[in-house]
Amino acid sequence: MTYLVTGGAGFIGSAFVRLVLRTDPSARVVNLDKLTYAGNLENLEAVAANPNYRFVHADICDAEAVNRVFEEEKPDAVVHFAAESHVDRSILSPAPVFETNLRGSFTLLEAARQFKTPRFQHVSTDEVYGSIDAPHEADESYPLVTSSPYSASKAGSDLLALSYFKTYKMPVTVTRASNNYGPFQFPEKLIPLMISNAIADKPLPIYGDGQQIRDWLFVDDHCRAILAVLGKGRDGEIYNIGGSRSLANLDVVKRILATLNKPESLMKTVTDRPGHDRRYALSSEKLMRETGWNAETDFETGLRETIAWYQANAAWVARVQSGEYRKYYEQNYGSR
Repeated sequence: MTYLVTGGAGFIGSAFVRLVLRTDPSARVVNLDKLTYAGNLENLEAVAANPNYRFVHADICDAEAVNRVFEEEKPDAVVHFAAESHVDRSILSPAPVFETNLRGSFTLLEAARQFKTPRFQHVSTDEVYGSIDAPHEADESYPLVTSSPYSASKAGSDLLALSYFKTYKMPVTVTRASNNYGPFQFPEKLIPLMISNAIADKPLPIYGDGQQIRDWLFVDDHCRAILAVLGKGRDGEIYNIGGSRSLANLDVVKRILATLNKPESLMKTVTDRPGHDRRYALSSEKLMRETGWNAETDFETGLRETIAWYQANAAWVARVQSGEYRKYYEQNYGSR
């Protein structure tokens, strides 16, 4: 089995690469990544010398480079993680999310169609459903109500992928996951940002009242779900992947501070971002029913493991927080 993983140097993509090579010694993994600000080959040091692993430095929007990889590797499955994935960045500069998330997805789908790839797994997000009033949960038929350039670009790429199933009978599946967390996550997302700031005794920026509710999914559980869909999912179907643990952002931050024995006075309220969705909620019933998958890592265990990893990897955090990330951080939070 040869997997072509796009965005395999990112947080979730690298976790998927490590999981596959750890659990299936016969698998070959080709990682195609542009190495943008969030792509970090340090995430893959554990597999870099594995003879079944290959890294290709390329942009998914570059059709010539993409086609060359398909021709050389003839993958059995494409697992498409590569995306501009941060909402705040998409608000500050919308163009890159549409270029990468739509044009890049189109380029990959065309290559997979040309080379008759047996499976195309498109990885998406619960943000395409928008804010959902309690007590409702979004199943796979829930309307798409996007609130940011990022979520709009992901909804568009989802529909594009599904259109290739309907029009060309390509074996496409789409997964929509809730908020991921775990080791190696770039410290712009809530949990790693709060952990790294708390460790350094820096202010923890809380949007608005902090009562935005998210469902939390440990990254390895997400990756196992993707493998389950690759193995048992039906072509042309969408599968939600949730962690079945909904918490307000403020509660998550307080748990981080308590675990680190840091004072809540480090929390600092900042102006809420435009169009901030209030509540995300997913139903994973279809995925569990059809594949037998279940989230194995409870939030308390996963959060402790994540905090411990960031404490033990201060040098990694310092390296990724330099340069472009620091400029972004100041631009986004400095005026709030």
